[in-house]
Amino acid sequence: MNEQLSQAERFLLEGIRRGDSEAWSQFVDRYRGRLLAFATSRLRSSADAEDVLQDAFMAFLKGLGQFRGEAGLETYLFTILRRRIVDFFRGKRRHVCLLHDIVRPGEDGESSEAMSRVASPDPSASWYVRRDEREDIRQETLAGAIRELINGYKKSLKFRDLKIVEMLFYCQLANKEAAKIVGIDEKQIALIKHRCLRRVREKVNRDLDARGIGAEAENDDTRSEAMLTRIWETLRLSCPKRSTIGAYHLGTLDGDWQDYVHFHLEKLGCEFCQANLADIKSADQARSGPALREKILQSTVGFLHQSYRQ
Repeated sequence: MNEQLSQAERFLLEGIRRGDSEAWSQFVDRYRGRLLAFATSRLRSSADAEDVLQDAFMAFLKGLGQFRGEAGLETYLFTILRRRIVDFFRGKRRHVCLLHDIVRPGEDGESSEAMSRVASPDPSASWYVRRDEREDIRQETLAGAIRELINGYKKSLKFRDLKIVEMLFYCQLANKEAAKIVGIDEKQIALIKHRCLRRVREKVNRDLDARGIGAEAENDDTRSEAMLTRIWETLRLSCPKRSTIGAYHLGTLDGDWQDYVHFHLEKLGCEFCQANLADIKSADQARSGPALREKILQSTVGFLHQSYRQ
């Protein structure tokens, strides 16, 4: 799904895959500030945050061959960084409970779905391939349906409804809690949720039918909502663009947009967007500074040249 990548991101990726040191340097400069702000908010220690960030950039290079462009580079980097932060806490033998890093864990840290697969009879390899392909198509189709819904809310300036679905699906708040925050009746919340799920389901079913994939699994509300939340978290589908966050910081957004971005940052508390805002506020990047930049480049450029230079 390379349409998620901007022209600038594709240009940088092409350079990095050629082993271009300048492209890698630009890439590090482009993302290190916002990623460091996120890591620092989690780890509190600037030294630990810098170490984890270096590991994340190295992990990005090592896994570049598997990056298919399902999401933008910023989202992909945040995903890698989250995993490195979890690894850091595990290494310290400390308990960590990060909202965006927990995927319905079962016993021994494994997901209940993974455990059920172990306990089930062993199907053929071809069955797993078909199953995974169909699941990928369903998730891709669901992501498209959610994105269409969110874009529709934004285009029509229906920010109240967007706030509600963010609370219900992104934060998994109960109807009653969302009603209190928005200040409307709980029945209205339930109606908006029903309309949202119906629109998403209808879009998914149409698209799956067009691709010759059965849609029966999407009619399971519990499963559909769980997958919807997981995709929303992973792809950050409702997060404002960095330029929009910058305009919010300057106070130049229209009233409705300013109010929504304030909600997303301050009430919803999106940590990824908060990290972007913190980076924007520190335009001189004093916290990340030239020393960290050099550390990142020195620790990764050798691998870059060895692995990607033709």
